[in-house]
Amino acid sequence: MPNDMTIGADLIQGEGPDQAMHYAAQDTAVDLSRPLRQLPRHLSRRQKAAIIVRLLLAEGAELTLQDLPDSLQGELVRQMSSMRYVDRATLKAVIDEFVYEIEEIGLSFPGSLENTLSVLDGTISPATAARVRELSGVEIAHDPWVTVSNTPVEQLLPLLEHESAEVSAVLLSKLRTSVAAELLGKLPGQTARKIAFAVSLTSTIAPDVVARIGRSLAEQLSDRPLKAFDDDPSERIGSILNVSPATTREEVLDGLEQEDTAFASAVRRSIFTFANIPERLQPGDVPKVTKDVDQAVLVTALAAATGDLEPVANFILDAMSKRLAEGIREEMVERGTVKAPEGDAAMNEVIAQIRLLESEGEITLITPDEDD
Repeated sequence: MPNDMTIGADLIQGEGPDQAMHYAAQDTAVDLSRPLRQLPRHLSRRQKAAIIVRLLLAEGAELTLQDLPDSLQGELVRQMSSMRYVDRATLKAVIDEFVYEIEEIGLSFPGSLENTLSVLDGTISPATAARVRELSGVEIAHDPWVTVSNTPVEQLLPLLEHESAEVSAVLLSKLRTSVAAELLGKLPGQTARKIAFAVSLTSTIAPDVVARIGRSLAEQLSDRPLKAFDDDPSERIGSILNVSPATTREEVLDGLEQEDTAFASAVRRSIFTFANIPERLQPGDVPKVTKDVDQAVLVTALAAATGDLEPVANFILDAMSKRLAEGIREEMVERGTVKAPEGDAAMNEVIAQIRLLESEGEITLITPDEDD
């Protein structure tokens, strides 16, 4: 079923079928201020659209007229201001035509490329949507400030750094207070002070200027190249090395140190291995981890934690109840020596459980020191 405003827009533009009354061809000026008995029955589609809108508003309907183009909104206002009274017979005929046209439409489409892309959001890839916009030169039709307001702070920050203080002041004024405060706090002190002062001058800015600024900022955000990966490269390689054999992990890190020290440091910070458990996991969170790890797997991982990894095993056991820890220690003795591949696999299962609980918000890992 089409939206009433879709039909309303067609009526205002003079487009679409005119099945019931065939008035579209007679779009002549009509003086509706004459006495009711002299009112003509032939109305233009603009007049009929004004009648429908007036009727819906009188019945308490909530209409999203702001979704119509500015030119159509202006035409509707002008048409409604020029009309006075409509007799019952004419009103009934207009309503019958409007209802008829709605009932005759079996399916409606968005009507513009931008609206079509909104309907297809989640169905087609972001790359395809961006390419279609670029090839078609589509100008953002909806409120650009909605796009800007829903943009992450990390993407808005470069706009503040490169735009003038006046534009930045408008941007901050259109954002939620918490988001604006976060953005301002990330700027150098002098820049933040300039923008804060510029906010005091925004009271005299015309609405059309604010709209133009919004469109410009939204276009800049839409022009950003699409990223194939959401996470940082250091996090991706860190995730891979998390489950790699220790010898492979150290060889790769040593190689990265020689190629790019800064990147290697970022990778080390993103890595979370069995050896990092004491420094990253809260002792109180250990029971949450171990209760969902198969006990045979846990015993294997702890039995394999010898040499430099022995403090990790002791950290985990010390965080358990005394009786449970004693039982696991006995099983570790019975398990004996564990082959390296089997031990690595068991340790990776423990790490995977920790990562799972972190992603679900059940536990919070301790953030490593940036200077380490």
